Amino acid sequence: MTIARLIQGRTGSIHSCTTATPVHDAIGLLAEKRIGAVPVFDGGRLAGIFSERDVIYGLNSEGASFLDHTVGEVMTAPAVTVSPDTTVLEALALITRHRFRHLPVERSGEIVAFISIGDLVKHRIDLIQSEAEALRSYIQTA
Repeated sequence: MTIARLIQGRTGSIHSCTTATPVHDAIGLLAEKRIGAVPVFDGGRLAGIFSERDVIYGLNSEGASFLDHTVGEVMTAPAVTVSPDTTVLEALALITRHRFRHLPVERSGEIVAFISIGDLVKHRIDLIQSEAEALRSYIQTA
């Protein structure tokens, strides 16, 4: 299955910020929306990703003064992206290899979705459960 099918039917906007957004405002966005990361834009182009991990690392190294930075100074960059044609397994391999939890989905230079490892794992679990049920059904009727 491709990412395109995974995100098919999603509605709503992608929460994001800019490189000029103050870190304390970006943290507020993560908390308010109960999300773990946001894509960061600079001049309409994807510049990086700001995540909970960026917050933890920044607070650990700088303390409260970290909150005075802009997102552009502390974000994870460059952002690794996938296309809608990427398979779920390819996306899972990418996330595992790079040890991050969110991927922007990019088509023709535009971000069309923002997926998490949770989205990918849920799909895999649903698929495995479906296959197991099909096997149980087959065995019962054989």
